[in-house]
Amino acid sequence: MDFSYSTKTIELQKKLTAFMEEFVYPNEKTYEDQVNNAANRWTEVPPIIEELKEKAREHGLWNLFLPDSELGAGLSNQEYAPLCEITGRSPIGPEVFNCNAPDTGNMEVLVRYGTEAQKKQWLEPLLAGEIRSCFAMTEPDVASSDATNIEASIKRDGDEYILNGRKWWTSGAGDPRCKFAIFMGKTNPDGPRHEQQSMILVPLDTPGVKIERMLTIFGYDHAPHGHGELTFTDVRVPVENIIWGEGKGFAIAQGRLGPGRIHHCMRLIGAAERALEEMCVRVQDRVAFGKSLANQGVIREWIADSRIDIEQARLLTLKAAYMMDTVGNKEAKAEIAMIKVVAPSMALRVIDRAIQSFGGAGVSGDSTLASQWAGARTLRFADGPDEVHRNQIAKLELKKHAYSGKGNLQ
Repeated sequence: MDFSYSTKTIELQKKLTAFMEEFVYPNEKTYEDQVNNAANRWTEVPPIIEELKEKAREHGLWNLFLPDSELGAGLSNQEYAPLCEITGRSPIGPEVFNCNAPDTGNMEVLVRYGTEAQKKQWLEPLLAGEIRSCFAMTEPDVASSDATNIEASIKRDGDEYILNGRKWWTSGAGDPRCKFAIFMGKTNPDGPRHEQQSMILVPLDTPGVKIERMLTIFGYDHAPHGHGELTFTDVRVPVENIIWGEGKGFAIAQGRLGPGRIHHCMRLIGAAERALEEMCVRVQDRVAFGKSLANQGVIREWIADSRIDIEQARLLTLKAAYMMDTVGNKEAKAEIAMIKVVAPSMALRVIDRAIQSFGGAGVSGDSTLASQWAGARTLRFADGPDEVHRNQIAKLELKKHAYSGKGNLQ
C-alpha cells in the first residue's frame, strides 16, 4: 500500500489550506454572530455561508467528495481523505465546499440509484448548492442501530405511496433550504428481513410532514441546520419517488453509509489536528507554578499521546480508503468498521486534552473546541454505534479462525 499523496491531491491541499486560512477561519465568528443575531435563527441563513460557498466554487473547490469526474472532482477515496481532513478543521468548513453531511450521502444515493428524473429534480440543485436535504431513517421508538427495526410504513395506493411514521435526529430538517428528505420505511413487513425496507424521496412541503421539534446536542441546536424530530402522517408521494425499487432500502443504506462513515472519520482527524495545534500554541503562552505549561511533564504527555493517536487514526483511515478504492466497500467493511470505532474516540481524547489545557476558555464558545467535542461525541453512534461495529469486526475475525466444532456464530 502506497499512502503518498498524488500530485492532484497535493495541489488541492495547498489551495484548500490557503482558502481556509484566508476565508474560513476568520469568518467562523462572523457565522456564529449572524446566526445568533438573526431575528429568527431557523428561517434566516447566515449570509456569510453563501458568500463563502460562492468563493469556493470560484476557486474550484467544490463537490470534492464525488469520485465522478463529471459531477465532482474525480478523486478516489484515498485522494479525498487529506482534503476532507482539512475541511473538518472548521465546524463550517464542509458546507463551504458543498461536502457536508447529510447532503453528501444523499447525493451519493441519487448518483448511484436515482432515476434520470430524480437526478434532474433533486441531485442537480444539491450539486449546485442551491438546496439542502435530510435523511429520515432513525426512529425514537426502536433501537435504530439495527436498521431492520424501523417501523415507519410505505404503502402503495395506486399511483402513490402513503407514508406514516415518526423520525428523529433528521439532521438538516430545520434548514429553510432543506427541500426534501430521503425517507426509509417498510413496504413489505412480512418479507425477508433485509428486503422489507424501501427508500423514497419526500418533498418537505408535502401535506402531512411536520417538524415536531428541533433537538439539541449538549445544548447546541446547530441552527439553522439543526436536528429534527418529524412526523409523517398519511403523506402521499408519487410512485416514481421510490429509489431503485421496493425492498432495496437496506441495501441502499449500506451503500450510503460506507462512504459517509469514512468521511466522518476524515473530518474528525482534521478537528483533532486543529485541537492539537491550538493546544501547542496555548501551553507555550501560559505560565503556572513558575514555568510554562509547555514545560509541565503531564502536558508533554498529552501532546505526545495526541500526535500518536492522530497518526494511528490517519493511517487506518488511509488503509480503509485504499481498500475501498481497490477492492470495494464490501471487502473493506472491516476496515471501515474499525476506523469508525477508532476516529471518534481518538478525536474526543485529543480535543479533551486541548480543552483541559485551555482551562475555562476550553468549554466556552471562545474557541471551536467545545462544539467540536460535542460533534465528535455524537459520532460514536451516528452511522452505527461503536458496539455494532465492534460486533461486526469480531464476527469477521472469528470467521478467519473458524473450526468444525460446536460453536455457532450469530
